[in-house]
Amino acid sequence: MTQLAIRNLSAEAATRALGERLARVLAPGDVVRLEGPLGAGKSTLARALIEVFAGVKDAPSPTFTLVETYEGPDCALWHFDLYRLEKPEDARERGLEQALDGAVTLVEWPQRAGGLLPADALTVRLEIAGTARRAKLEGNEAWRDRLHSAGIA
Repeated sequence: MTQLAIRNLSAEAATRALGERLARVLAPGDVVRLEGPLGAGKSTLARALIEVFAGVKDAPSPTFTLVETYEGPDCALWHFDLYRLEKPEDARERGLEQALDGAVTLVEWPQRAGGLLPADALTVRLEIAGTARRAKLEGNEAWRDRLHSAGIA
C-alpha cells in the first residue's frame, strides 16, 4: 500500500469536508478502512460521507448495531463499526461478505476483521495531532487518481 495523501484537519469541518469529497468518488465494490484511536474523527468522517453518498443526515454510528446500510445512487453503502467484535468471523455473521459483493463498504476498526478485507481497500488513518487531527490516506494507484480528481491528493 502506498501513502497517497496527508491532510491536516484543523477542525471538525475539515474532517467533514474530507468525508464529503471522498463520497463523490466512491463506486460499487469500494472498501474504505477507517483507522485511528477513539476520538480521532472516524464517525465524523463517516457521517459526512454517508450524507453525501446516500443523502442521510445525522446517520447513527453502528457502535451497538455493528452495521447500518444505506441506499446510494448506484449501490448500497454498508457502514460497519467493528470495535466490539470479539473475532473476525463475527463480521461475516453481520454480512461483511455480502457487503463486499458490490456495495460500498465503510469499515471502522478494520483491524478487527482480520484478513477479511481486500488488499485494494483505501485506508484513511486518522490521528490526533495536539488539538487538531491528521488524515493519512493509503491505497493503490487507482485510488491515487480518484483522490486527485476529488481534490484530496
